[in-house]
Amino acid sequence: ASSKPAWSTLCPCAVEIKREGISPLPPRYFWPRATFLDVSCRVQLDAEGSYQCSITGLIFEVTGSARITYSLLSWSKYARLVEKPWIVGGPLFDVRCSAPAALSSIQFPHCLCLGDDNAGVAFKVLHIKGGGAAIEPSAEFSASHVKWVVSSLSPVGPLIHSPEPLQYHGAVILYKAIDEHPSLSFWVYLATNNDSFIRDISKSIKHSKRKFVQIEKPPVCQKLLQEGKKYRLICEPEAEITPEEIEFVDQSVLKLKSYFEVYLEKPDDFTLSLVEQDSDETVWKAKLRERDWIHYDQNRNEQKRSSGSVKKRKPSLTILEEEGLQSKKQKTGSTADGMGARSLTDKELMMVAKQLDRHWREIAIECLQMEMKDIEDIRAMEEEVNMQKFLVLRKWRDREQGNGTAQALLRSLGEKATYEIQQTLQGFLAQS
Repeated sequence: ASSKPAWSTLCPCAVEIKREGISPLPPRYFWPRATFLDVSCRVQLDAEGSYQCSITGLIFEVTGSARITYSLLSWSKYARLVEKPWIVGGPLFDVRCSAPAALSSIQFPHCLCLGDDNAGVAFKVLHIKGGGAAIEPSAEFSASHVKWVVSSLSPVGPLIHSPEPLQYHGAVILYKAIDEHPSLSFWVYLATNNDSFIRDISKSIKHSKRKFVQIEKPPVCQKLLQEGKKYRLICEPEAEITPEEIEFVDQSVLKLKSYFEVYLEKPDDFTLSLVEQDSDETVWKAKLRERDWIHYDQNRNEQKRSSGSVKKRKPSLTILEEEGLQSKKQKTGSTADGMGARSLTDKELMMVAKQLDRHWREIAIECLQMEMKDIEDIRAMEEEVNMQKFLVLRKWRDREQGNGTAQALLRSLGEKATYEIQQTLQGFLAQS
């Protein structure tokens, strides 16, 4: 296809691709964006071609104009339909299309690392229909995708069978418990790069009786995780860690996921390392500092001391918007920017991000009080520059805890704000 796809605002990161067969993509591409987990994406494709969503990794091949809606589902809900010897091979999606005949194939990202010798490895797709399901053949597979020729549209996801132990690209996800105690308590999840798996973790945390905040650290494991191997978590200085080790198996079909609980009596900086039990090799490592969570605690305490009541703010939807959701002004208490001021939406932040010039890193440090380490972490996870700038702005807004308004950003940028940025932010203020 030669023409560019007409993407709706629901998925501005997707791009058209030209392909000969299925070429592998780097594993980094598929690390989940937490903001995608509970929303639906909609895209309008206006011409024949192959199109790839840079958020989900899905690739759609269409023969003509079509509007496609797709959302992430949980494998645990359909666990009874996954029968041995087949196991989950990647995320589960519900895909809909306004012109089903125009959607000829879908390529699903899988969560395995396949070596040069793939003897015995087989992929199929589980196609859920009503209360049952059919296991359908895949057209082909690569190091990153499984291609399926569309038969009909309903929930579908890849399955895999292998006579040898499988290797996975892994991720470590951190949550800190929020309470009045001065000690530190963390839940550390060891996951595959399966968005459905990550979605279940997010939902579990959301519905926990305890309150948590996610700690942003580069999640990607530097070494592959192998099915059946045991891994232990090490803390320096020493901490209480339960359990002592976890055997790695894909838990996609399990509703409850295993995790390490880390407890430190004193709130000091510390280092966490994930180590493979047999080889003693370090798989993942991160330094956690007080500033990784102190903004949340400080803002939370300030809200508690405030005499006015503040309703709990729903998490923003970032550059994706929930299907059918209408834009509503956020209701907050009195702020420095005036009564009823609302935080910038992710769509608005993206517009500002695109207007920042090549000095955006200096601006982030000087004007938004960002740490260079935070910027480097974002650049390590995201290659696209506009997305890097957007993630920095989103981190600033989330740190402001309800006061990430257009007026606040304009004031923070000061003379560094270009004329275009000033006009854009003033336009947002007028809409408020």
